[in-house]
Amino acid sequence: MTARHLLNDPDASYQELGADWHRRHLDSTRKTRDLVRQLQAPGHQVTLTPTAA
Repeated sequence: MTARHLLNDPDASYQELGADWHRRHLDSTRKTRDLVRQLQAPGHQVTLTPTAA
């Protein structure tokens, strides 16, 4: 969500992600990538599908 959305939508709310959001995001991305590679190494085909929110 951008600042424009917050200013133009009176029902929009801002949620602070936290000072460590970037580190947590990179950690989870790295873990996913590593797990996929571990499955692919012995020859498995991996397809990731996002879960419903």
